[in-house]
Amino acid sequence: VQLQASGGGQVQAGESLRLSCAASGLRFSNFIYGWYRQAPGQQRDLVARIRDGHGIDYADSVKGRFSVSADEARSTVYLQMNKLRPEDTAVYYCQAVARRNGATYWGKGTQVTVSS
Repeated sequence: VQLQASGGGQVQAGESLRLSCAASGLRFSNFIYGWYRQAPGQQRDLVARIRDGHGIDYADSVKGRFSVSADEARSTVYLQMNKLRPEDTAVYYCQAVARRNGATYWGKGTQVTVSS
């Protein structure tokens, strides 16, 4: 299983970015997906997660600004981030969790830096 995250960068506050996570080596529909982030000196926290049954959980700090989606045909999960704030600065990681047994996989992170 490989998860390749991309799309990070440096932006100004108020701007947008879209992160992509391309999954390979798995059957896309057999996993549920999420995005997490880790700021320097902080723990890795949930940003958004597509729950089994297709509901979505968002961290309170990103509700109304971020949205997650999945394209099964492309085996890719997206995180659209709007109205970015300096506190959104972190390394963003995608996660895949196997529905069958809960096995968890992480991609390498992509850096998002938001300046004021």
